[in-house]
Amino acid sequence: MPKVPLRVASAVLLTLAALNVPTAYAADDVTPVTVTVNARAALATVPETGIGANHAIWDSQLGTDETADRLKDAGVKLLRYPGGSYSDIYHWADHTAPGGYVAPNTDFDTFMRGVRRTGAQAMVTANYGTGTAAEAAAWVRYANVTKSYGVKYWEIGNENYGNGHYGDPWEADDHADKSPAEYARHVVAYADAMKAVDPDIKIGAVLTTPANWPDGLVAGGDEGTWNKVVLSIAGPKIDFVILHWYPGAFDRAGQVPDMIHLTRRQITEYAGPGSERIGISMTEFNTGTSSNGTNTQPGALAAADAYATLLAGGVFTVDWWNTHNGIGKVTQVEGQTDYGDFGLLSSGTCTSDGSVCEPAVNTPFAPYYALRMVSAFARAGDRFVGAASDQAKVSAHAVRRPNGDLAVLLINTSSDTSLPVTIDYSGFSPASGAPAVLTHTNGATDLVGSTSGSATSRTLPPLSLTTIVVRPASAQTGLPGAPGQPTVSNVTDKTATISWPAASAGTRPIVKYEVHRHNGAVGEQLGETAGNSFTVGNLKPGTRYTVNVIARDSGGGVSPASSPLTFTTGTPASSSCAVRLSDQSDWGNGYVGAIDITNNGAPINGWTLNFSWPRTWQSLGSGWSAVWTQNGSNVKVVNEPGNGSLPTGASTTIGFVGNYSGPNILPAVFTLNGTVCTTR
Repeated sequence: MPKVPLRVASAVLLTLAALNVPTAYAADDVTPVTVTVNARAALATVPETGIGANHAIWDSQLGTDETADRLKDAGVKLLRYPGGSYSDIYHWADHTAPGGYVAPNTDFDTFMRGVRRTGAQAMVTANYGTGTAAEAAAWVRYANVTKSYGVKYWEIGNENYGNGHYGDPWEADDHADKSPAEYARHVVAYADAMKAVDPDIKIGAVLTTPANWPDGLVAGGDEGTWNKVVLSIAGPKIDFVILHWYPGAFDRAGQVPDMIHLTRRQITEYAGPGSERIGISMTEFNTGTSSNGTNTQPGALAAADAYATLLAGGVFTVDWWNTHNGIGKVTQVEGQTDYGDFGLLSSGTCTSDGSVCEPAVNTPFAPYYALRMVSAFARAGDRFVGAASDQAKVSAHAVRRPNGDLAVLLINTSSDTSLPVTIDYSGFSPASGAPAVLTHTNGATDLVGSTSGSATSRTLPPLSLTTIVVRPASAQTGLPGAPGQPTVSNVTDKTATISWPAASAGTRPIVKYEVHRHNGAVGEQLGETAGNSFTVGNLKPGTRYTVNVIARDSGGGVSPASSPLTFTTGTPASSSCAVRLSDQSDWGNGYVGAIDITNNGAPINGWTLNFSWPRTWQSLGSGWSAVWTQNGSNVKVVNEPGNGSLPTGASTTIGFVGNYSGPNILPAVFTLNGTVCTTR
């Protein structure tokens, strides 16, 4: 992780002038892009703390007014302290970090002064590695009782799985036992001690991020992975979990929904009753590595895409690493100098030989403008709705505002082509006038605002971020309120019962509710009812569904959509065959899988098993005890001569190596000689 302490020299702020961005034109042979926005496909509500950043006690600019004002202008609403791995060597009472550098004017009170000037909330990481529960409780007392700072969010440690337990030590940990069980036991002790001082605080525990080391690994003596053990022991005591993500590439936002899904599934499975209260935070995030344009425009585009996707999925804060970080490998990226700096703002530092220096301290890098764009696009209280593009070069996100407006964020990642975009709306009728537009282009030193074009078409400059804010064609009043949070019960392979609290009526009575499925921006109505429960049929086995409910009144007025409900159908309760897939050993980007096949029907003499990988980043490495082939995402497994006969009740076991480079959603649906099997 890029946590190198740097002494940052002070410098005069540059006065930045907005660039006048010329109108971009698409080449004649460019295929137009279609973006679809589905206003009925409601996702998460934008949280107050969504846009965050990290501070570090080795950064001499931490407490300056200039830094706080820059962060405020970017829309930063949460600041994390005292700085990554330094958290596990930092002692707040005397402001020391043995073995590390502490810059002047970076103590806790100075940090809190900056937090208040920024208009943000604070997240504090208590020292687990070299600290104690008593020390953390004393910090809570000082912060919230003595000083009345009202610090709500408290993490217990930082990346504590990096203590050497899995063979790669970077995180300080003085405990003799470095297992996840020991960490979890201490989380319980910290939570008890800290909440005894202030019962209103929220306690967070460190998890591994799906498909990121050491996720999936089980060390000797442990009863499971880090996440399983930590959640099983500490789950009842915590209020949120902590993920960190450095994807190392700019095309990984598509992995976020599965990342969140797997994390939520682990919380539900291991954290005990009431686990739905546990939130997910991304307290360290950066788009890539210092060699691929982290602080130039590609990094900004990836940052905006990731922030929007994470927040749409319900993550309550995404915190950029770091506010200031320092110069790294200097390269030229898309016509701009990239300083290999993981900071939002320049540290004003130079390479070791002095040949290249960054711009003046606090000069914004491109990702800073990405945060400004996202905070302008998705404001606290807005609701994300489904949006999708039919071409990979353009990403799309959308939010519905409480006043009925719709904001659409469009990201063109093409280096050299202006792309024409047509925007189709579902569940929303845009006004005919020109929308408000906000744009950031490659090399620009500000966002440029205008009122131009139409709500349904736009030409996107190369390497650009564009937000348009569209008003509805007509203002509607007296509409029903949104139905309450739906729940699911009686899920089978083909059916599920959806229930919801009634919506509040507007000026006319509610006559029915509609259940809508959505997949990105593609939606379909699954059914309607006058009651508050509906059983959906004709579902596919082993499939993840996300649905919303809307209310419709006697005049045809439609409510906002409910919060989303996601569930996964099973496989047949009874079948002539049964399959059990187990992940027997995992090393973070691959695993050994075993498939047990049982014949519950008539005797079989020769069999073929078929299944599909759920994601494009999964593949077959090798297989044994059968003949394995893969075509696209489909895997075909044919018996060998010695195991083709399966009498009634007989079983056979086959194995394989599966590879993955993203969240590893295991196959769930298997057919044996064309029959869908029960998956155990």
